[in-house]
Amino acid sequence: MILRKIEDGLDLIRQHDHGWVSGDFAEHWKERPSSSVLFAIRYHDVGWESLDQTITWNPKTGQPYTFEDYPMQAKIDAYQSGVGWVQARDPYAACLCSRHYTSFFINASGEAERRFLAEEQKRQERLKRQLDEETRSRLASDWALLKLCDDLSLFLCLNPPGENRHPWYQEGFHFQGKRLNPSWEGRDTLFIEPNPFASSFTVRIPYERLTEAGQPVTVGTNVITIQSGTSV
Repeated sequence: MILRKIEDGLDLIRQHDHGWVSGDFAEHWKERPSSSVLFAIRYHDVGWESLDQTITWNPKTGQPYTFEDYPMQAKIDAYQSGVGWVQARDPYAACLCSRHYTSFFINASGEAERRFLAEEQKRQERLKRQLDEETRSRLASDWALLKLCDDLSLFLCLNPPGENRHPWYQEGFHFQGKRLNPSWEGRDTLFIEPNPFASSFTVRIPYERLTEAGQPVTVGTNVITIQSGTSV
């Protein structure tokens, strides 16, 4: 679950809905990725679907658990379940998803995290042995695109429309040695400069709104146009 703080409450966004928006960014990339890369990006958080069926509260924060503070073992189980689901449909996509998740745990010290890292690195080695040399050579760049599209979607999910207040993205996004800068025009149009997209497109982000006390208020959808070109 992704939690977005608003003026008088909280918006909750399901992880797989965020993942779907990541796929929208990839679908409109100037150099269109392969079908396997698109599948990896769109379904990288599919393992969260079971966890996000219900809102689970963190007694320490008094707010719903999010992807940042969810209990570690349950989160790891969801990661591995999701990678397994992807692997059954597209092994190369699974290799990318596994690499994405292991990047979160490179410096992990907990036993569960270290075990997850070791198991997923073994999975990646098994999957890479099935790939030809040319495909293996693309792993790093394809994963970099997954990471960027993940960040672009998180930017929209973590910030209220029209704002850039979340600390992760104050310096924009970094991709292949370049810096990409987000720029809002009003509350519903976003430019990324320099523009990496083939055309303009619209993304839809479903959310559930709660009061600060945790009472459901409404459900809605943020509709945002990603504008291809340069902002005024």
